[in-house]
Amino acid sequence: MSRFAADFGAVLHAPLVVLGEQLGLYRVLATRPMSAAELARETGTAERYVAEWLAANAASGYIEYDADTSRFRMTEEQAAALADANSPTYIPGAFLVGMAMFRDVSHIANVFRSGEGFGWHQHDHSLFVGTAKFFRANYIANLLSSWIPALTGVQEKLEAGARVADIGCGHGASTVLMAKTFPRSTFYGFDYHPESIASAQHAAEDAGVQARTSFEAAPAKAFPGKGYALVTFFDCLHDMGDPEAVLRHTLGTLESDGVCMIVEPFAHDSLADNLNSVGRIFYSASTMICTPASKADDKGLALGAQAGEARIRALAAAAGFTRFRRAAETPFNLVYEARP
Repeated sequence: MSRFAADFGAVLHAPLVVLGEQLGLYRVLATRPMSAAELARETGTAERYVAEWLAANAASGYIEYDADTSRFRMTEEQAAALADANSPTYIPGAFLVGMAMFRDVSHIANVFRSGEGFGWHQHDHSLFVGTAKFFRANYIANLLSSWIPALTGVQEKLEAGARVADIGCGHGASTVLMAKTFPRSTFYGFDYHPESIASAQHAAEDAGVQARTSFEAAPAKAFPGKGYALVTFFDCLHDMGDPEAVLRHTLGTLESDGVCMIVEPFAHDSLADNLNSVGRIFYSASTMICTPASKADDKGLALGAQAGEARIRALAAAAGFTRFRRAAETPFNLVYEARP
């Protein structure tokens, strides 16, 4: 029951995080200590609702309350997690993903009964927005500082100028970050979801990198182009129905010494070793999102978000890659380097 109380409180608090981001409550509160009346006035919201929202956030440990002054404030860590969209620890997008999972329960119940799939494109719109926001923070934290440098010779190629394909690019968060950092290289983002491609194009324009980025709706096992120095898969290979065919096609698009970077959720090869807080997140998301997406695609291998290194290594070998290694890792991700 103690575990239930903590979990149920977290579930009920999730929509308040979404509200806090949408209404700018966290962003404004992060500037200085405020009363409910002050925060309501500066955000154009109603004081009574804001007062209740503040109390819930303080009870959750997401903000601080000073009983002597009757004001609320945010610590530096809380502000980084909730108020700064460019922070490497920005988390509101995760709650949008959770919102999509709740909204799609009836659809997933149907595929539980039928054994059929439920495609990424069929989910509630908040999944696409939430994934882009949440994953972008992770890429800000790791992609440029550790993941790309961990790939043998890749950073030097990108600095000199190279062609890069970002497969399953979604809203283009990873593509745009790389394009901003490596102005001599050209980046091509591919995703089968046209709505996401349109959002990626807007993101590139907003970032001022549209001249060296190109986005196109294309399936992962038939994306166009040749001579790529780097092809990337960010948290998406396990979602695909036939990842071996995808990797085989990828191999044919690489230059002779090109690299395929595969970023996957952190997972051990044994189920028993994944029964922890990180595994809990990924198995839950995989039940509602990743496994149904794969089942909706050709072959429907359904690797799931906790596939583990051994299965990804085997897929790469079956696709024709001759060299494979774990290049980097974080508590939430494994980064693999596959070469011809």
